[in-house]
Amino acid sequence: MRRAGTVSLLLLAVAGLAAAGCVTPQDIEGLHTQIAEVQRQVGEAQNQAPSKQDVGNLEAQMGRRMEALLKTEADMQVKLQNLSSHIDELQAKLEDTNNRLAQLSQQIAATNQDLKSFRSAPEPPADGAVVGPPPAPAPPVRSAPGVDPKALYDNSYNDYLKGNYDLAMREFQEYVDEFPDTDLTDNATYWIGECYYRQRKFRQAITQFDQVLARFPRSDKTASALLKKGYAYLELGERSQGITLLRQVVRQHGTSDEANLARQRLRELGG
Repeated sequence: MRRAGTVSLLLLAVAGLAAAGCVTPQDIEGLHTQIAEVQRQVGEAQNQAPSKQDVGNLEAQMGRRMEALLKTEADMQVKLQNLSSHIDELQAKLEDTNNRLAQLSQQIAATNQDLKSFRSAPEPPADGAVVGPPPAPAPPVRSAPGVDPKALYDNSYNDYLKGNYDLAMREFQEYVDEFPDTDLTDNATYWIGECYYRQRKFRQAITQFDQVLARFPRSDKTASALLKKGYAYLELGERSQGITLLRQVVRQHGTSDEANLARQRLRELGG
C-alpha cells in the first residue's frame, strides 16, 4: 500500500509539471529513477519484515515445543522416582541375601567342626571297660511353641517387600519377642525401623535404629542403621545431625556399601 501511494504521488507530480509546461526529459528520467528506488526499498522491507501471521505461527510452534518439553520433564521425574524405589527394594533384597549367605556359611563351619570332633573322638575301649556317662546334651535353642522362626521371619520380610509395613512390623516384633537371641534378631529389629522409615515416621525410625545400635553393636546391620538414622534426620530437616551420622558411617565403615552411599549423599549436600 505504501509503495502504491508513493508511486501515485510521483506520477501526479509528473502530470503537474507537464501541465505547467516545464517538464524536461531529464526531469522525467529522474522521477523514473526515484520510483524504481522506492519500489526496491519497499520490496526489501516486505521481504525482511515477517507478517503478523508468520509471527503468530512461530509463537504457536514455540508454545507447542515448550509444552512437549515440560511433559517430557514431568515424565522423567516420575521415572526417576520409580527407579529410586526399585533400587531401594533391590538393596533390601541384597542385604537379606547377604545375611542368608552369612548364616549358611556359619552352618557349614559348624558342621565341619562337628565332623572334626567326630573324627577325633577316642575309640571305644576294647576290653569291656566301663566308660563314663555321655555328656549332657546342649540346651535347645529357645523357641515359641508352634512357631517356626524361619517361616515367621520370611513372612515378615515378604510383607515388607510388598509394602504391607504395619503387618510386617507386627511380625518382626513378634520374632524379636519370641526369638531374642538368634542370628536374625538384629535383622528383625532393623527392619522394624525400615518399616517406620517407609511410612515417613522418622522419629520412630530413629528410635528403632538406636535399638539396633545399642543391643547389637557388632551386628552387620550397624552400618545400615547408622546410615538410615542419618537419612531420617535429614528428612526431618535436622541437617547438622544427619551429616554427622553420615560422616560416622564413612569413618567407621569405610569399605562398606553404606559408606559409599553416605559419601554420595554428603557430596549432594556439600558436606
